[in-house]
Amino acid sequence: MEYCKDEDQVEPVSPTGQYFNSSVLSIYVLAVLETEVPIDDLQTISLLRDVFLPINSRFSSIMVRDKSGEKKWKQVQVKLEEHVKVPKFPTSMSSYDEYFDDYMSRIAMEQLPQNKPLWEIHFIKYPTSNAAGTIIFKLHHALGDGYSLMGALLSCLQRADDPSLPLTFPSSRRIAAEFDYKTIFSSVFNTISDFGWSVLKSSLVEDDQTPIRSGDEEVRFRPVTISTVSFSLEYIKEIKTKLGVRLTHSSKSDSTALVLLNTRNIRGYESVKEMMKIDVKAARGNRFAFLHVPIPKLNDTSISNPLEFVWEAHNIIKRKKDSLAVSLTGRLLDMLKNFRGPEAAARYIHSTSKNSSATISNIIGPVEKMSVANLPIKGLYFMVVGPPESLTITIMSYMGNLRIAFGMEKGLIDPQKFMSCMENALEVITKAARDTPAKLD
Repeated sequence: MEYCKDEDQVEPVSPTGQYFNSSVLSIYVLAVLETEVPIDDLQTISLLRDVFLPINSRFSSIMVRDKSGEKKWKQVQVKLEEHVKVPKFPTSMSSYDEYFDDYMSRIAMEQLPQNKPLWEIHFIKYPTSNAAGTIIFKLHHALGDGYSLMGALLSCLQRADDPSLPLTFPSSRRIAAEFDYKTIFSSVFNTISDFGWSVLKSSLVEDDQTPIRSGDEEVRFRPVTISTVSFSLEYIKEIKTKLGVRLTHSSKSDSTALVLLNTRNIRGYESVKEMMKIDVKAARGNRFAFLHVPIPKLNDTSISNPLEFVWEAHNIIKRKKDSLAVSLTGRLLDMLKNFRGPEAAARYIHSTSKNSSATISNIIGPVEKMSVANLPIKGLYFMVVGPPESLTITIMSYMGNLRIAFGMEKGLIDPQKFMSCMENALEVITKAARDTPAKLD
């Protein structure tokens, strides 16, 4: 990493940016846009120069250290040609699914050079079973959190039906919480319990080795396979309404899912413009925390009646909501950074992720169909790569569909078998739900 002499041309790197670009962590986000028509000759350079780069100064900056050793963003001259990748696959094939999967796996493992801005864009001009063409943005997570990165990308896109209108997002409804002595006592108890358990899970207690967790120390250096599945949001809402729950998945071992959370005080956003305002107004500091969620064990009862498992998972999530452990975890990361430095906080995050079975994160996407340079976008998803885990799960909504992506350790998790199990689990739950009277939450 370079050292900066002129401190007038730099800006501080956020704590999260320092954690995600450290000696123990190097986390990237792959944002995937699936096009409805083939990708021909796009005006790529002008689009990046005139639209993408001006969105955020970090897209034209590199990470350096000042005289005191603190990490800073320093603006540089960007050679856009070095950031645009157009792979060549064999010709005369009807589908390139295997080549595309291998290419995704390869770029997921590659590290970007630190002497250039930490992003790339890949144009896949070959059809797959999901799209006529694919555009992949590879962004280092140090550039921003999920809100700011997705907001930046969506700023490059337009509504396909009417570019003059803004993209909009599903409205969020929050129910005002009612407090009494009982709920306050419950919240305090759950906070102490959850925070204590989180510290133990992050430092001493590892999940069991299972078909979805190898437990290998070097798992973050192993190749991954990325697969996705799509569900109608109305279909999911039908099941949720019928059961009064949220859906999850099962395990027969001691396993936890690590839910990554953005801790900004956000009430919601309805447009990309509002999304970007959130990024600008957010105070500098840690906006990242996590929550350990135990995956219920599958037993004879839940096998014969899968809804018992679903309701147990629902009760766990409800209890986790009645807890301030996430805020305390964020404070703990701040304390580690302030007293022992950002590398210590990064090691804590690494240990937390390594000891868990899976990481889950989600982002709400637009309601309307989008286009970029007159290319209609039929599908949209993202994947977080680089964490020391065998399984990463990301969820994103777009045009009334829920796209779930799975990043799986190659050689450990069979992608076809795993995806088949996921689809079968939903079918079993759906059948049981439709045969059950509606249950109030």
